[in-house]
Amino acid sequence: MIENVAERAETVAEMAPSDSVTTAVLAGHESRFSASPPLNNPPLTYLDGAEAPAYVLTNGKRGIGRGTKRKTDSPVGDRRTVILITGRRTLCLIGKDENDEVIEVPHESVADVTTKTGFRAHRLALRTPRKMYHCWVHRKTDKSVLKAAAEFIENHQQESPDSIDGDDNANRVMYRGRPVAPQDTTTDNTESDQTTYYRGQPIDDDND
Repeated sequence: MIENVAERAETVAEMAPSDSVTTAVLAGHESRFSASPPLNNPPLTYLDGAEAPAYVLTNGKRGIGRGTKRKTDSPVGDRRTVILITGRRTLCLIGKDENDEVIEVPHESVADVTTKTGFRAHRLALRTPRKMYHCWVHRKTDKSVLKAAAEFIENHQQESPDSIDGDDNANRVMYRGRPVAPQDTTTDNTESDQTTYYRGQPIDDDND
């Protein structure tokens, strides 16, 4: 089983359009910027059938923010967060003690995509009509990779998608064929792609 995962990870990494997709990360051997296994199970095993990531993003302790960037689901111990961006969804995997936490945001439920770069960390923010998902990204990640990943998601958005079943509210609400965005008090409306600078360097306002 382990050998099969490693072989498939190598094949998938070779076919990916971005060098952010590596065999080591997909096979669960290490994170992109850490030698520790990021999850309990190889990230590749969370994908369905022939599904393959076009981009892979990771972070250490920040995890994924839901609603606001400070309301986060974070990894434990030496575990990490791995974000797999495939042709149909953004799959966020958060390393836990036993069962990794999985957050899925289908592209068809995404109303807006923004990015922010900072001195301590970068961030990919996915907005659905009912919730904001803040995907923290390691600061060593090249800005061009983050931008390309955001553009990839935007290119897979649907103009008039169907609602997505699930309990995570990653759904688009439609009215007369157009998406509507109901107000949500959990959404951090003050959050944008603005960057704070200190002595000429971009500073993120959250600690690691």
